[in-house]
Amino acid sequence: MAEQQSVKTLKDVVIRFSGDSGDGMQLTGTIFSDLSAMYGNSISTFPDFPAEIRAPQGTLSGVSGFQVHIGTKRVHTPGDKADVLVAMNPAALKVNMKNLKPDSIIIFDSDSITEGDLKKAEFTTFDPIKELGFSTQKVLKAPISSMVKDGLAELGIDSKAALRTKNMFALGLLCWLLDRPLAHAEEFIENKFSKKPEIRDANIKVLHDGFNFGANTHASVSTYRVVGAEQEPGYYVDINGNKATAYGLVAASERSGLPLFLGSYPITPATDILHELAKLKYLGVKTVQAEDEIAGIATSIGASFAGNLAATSTSGPGLALKSEAIGLAIMAELPLVVIDVQRGGPSTGLPTKTEQTDLLQALYGHNGESPLPVLSAKTPAHCFEAAYWAAKIAVEYMTPVILLTDTFVANGSTAWRIPEKKDFPGIEPNFVQKHFEQKPEDWCAFTRDSRNVRYWAIPGTPEYMHRLGGLEKNPKTGAISTNPDDHQFMVDARQTKVNRVADIIPELELEGDADADLLVVGWGGTYGHLHDATETLREQGHKVAHAHFSFIYPMPRNAKELLSKYSKVVVAEQNNGQLAKFLRGQIDGFVPYQYNRVTGQPFSVNELVEAFTEILNKK
Repeated sequence: MAEQQSVKTLKDVVIRFSGDSGDGMQLTGTIFSDLSAMYGNSISTFPDFPAEIRAPQGTLSGVSGFQVHIGTKRVHTPGDKADVLVAMNPAALKVNMKNLKPDSIIIFDSDSITEGDLKKAEFTTFDPIKELGFSTQKVLKAPISSMVKDGLAELGIDSKAALRTKNMFALGLLCWLLDRPLAHAEEFIENKFSKKPEIRDANIKVLHDGFNFGANTHASVSTYRVVGAEQEPGYYVDINGNKATAYGLVAASERSGLPLFLGSYPITPATDILHELAKLKYLGVKTVQAEDEIAGIATSIGASFAGNLAATSTSGPGLALKSEAIGLAIMAELPLVVIDVQRGGPSTGLPTKTEQTDLLQALYGHNGESPLPVLSAKTPAHCFEAAYWAAKIAVEYMTPVILLTDTFVANGSTAWRIPEKKDFPGIEPNFVQKHFEQKPEDWCAFTRDSRNVRYWAIPGTPEYMHRLGGLEKNPKTGAISTNPDDHQFMVDARQTKVNRVADIIPELELEGDADADLLVVGWGGTYGHLHDATETLREQGHKVAHAHFSFIYPMPRNAKELLSKYSKVVVAEQNNGQLAKFLRGQIDGFVPYQYNRVTGQPFSVNELVEAFTEILNKK
């Protein structure tokens, strides 16, 4: 009698796709994420790929991965370890053995067990499953390579071209395992290869072959279902952080009435912001791919002087190169959004890995007394809001603003509900002709309002001709001045202006127990992991709270009081303590515990729980 197939309903599942950089694992993971989002699941993704454009095939250094966490209720992280691994070769097995749960399922291309692949992956036997000690995991071996070649031979597809569809076979098998209909995957393939019908038909056939292989062989006793949940009505898209950042700038442009300009130089992992905005010429967006980092920010400063909402995007090495020009924007008091998508460093470092190691550079990496607001984004979707706020502050306070994201949130994705216009505050440029109530002859380039913000005169505005530059100015005439009193006045005025940004930003929010025994403090892309760690501790009966900085400088109005309330505070960062050092300088007597990891990988929720439990137990 045939074994009856059962369907187990789960609240969440973590899936990891892994193979060579050319195996299409990023694409497969993206499609499956989209399918799950359309199904009503909450999703969080984490692409993990090597820095090499194409590392040697079959080697450990060439393994590319994509992890997705899908759930019925909201998920905040891509998950610590995977319930399901799709491995296209022995190297993918070896690299990911540390990323698997003991009872996980492994879908493995058994055709990849060749002498050459085993040697490149540094195996010593011909049984990689046994050699790695996978005794508790369920391994679904499928001859994927031979099946796609045989299945596509009838369509006249040669073997080399057929092997490029292996990822679709794996996707079909996974859709069967997790009870996903194929309709949305077919629609994706139709759209992607609409102008290449042979490739379209081949991929759709292989997708069904993978699904049917699971159904016909009953590769697993059970299939699994993660039920979708009802979502707030609206229009949803699967969005990554770089795309959300680009859209946030566009929204700020529309709301402020200023044309958007981005001057940038390609650098991993920030380049997609430039790519995305370059597609939006129909919205009046202007982009320039400059010859280097300095030229990129210089074009943006020129665009700002000319009356644009100006931005420049980069990563850590580029932020260092832009530092002198940032000082010019501070001195000239021009609005500018500087986006730093942080990556592993120093120098070239780990270009495709994530860190939070540019905070002190953003705060202090400029010569002279040069204060400027610093913000950070905490999730891929939050990049939209963070970029919008960065633009609002820059335009309304006539200052450059640095927005820190990181590789994790920039490349990771989530299902995002496109917000309504009413959900965001207005943006009011401080135009001289609109806000300066005296006669034009009483105005100069550095005439200020009650907030110490100078009025913005766009070149060509009648009766408001002026010059700006990097030399210090007389505050009453705008002329160059080396007078000590003038310099002191202008230094104080620029600092006061930035301090007053705190008047408009939201207060620091507290999640969890108001009377907590431990307050967990973080910033940026660690939000999801810290949130889940504190929730786990609360479920275990501990009193724990979580405060997460999105507005770092100036700090929210309530930050000092909130952080000073708790006897035990731990600041958790993917660096060696940069926020902790900053907070100690801002809050008298503040001496927090620290949790620091600089591995190039996201935090592990389990490790956070262990570390925070140890702090809770300290007398």
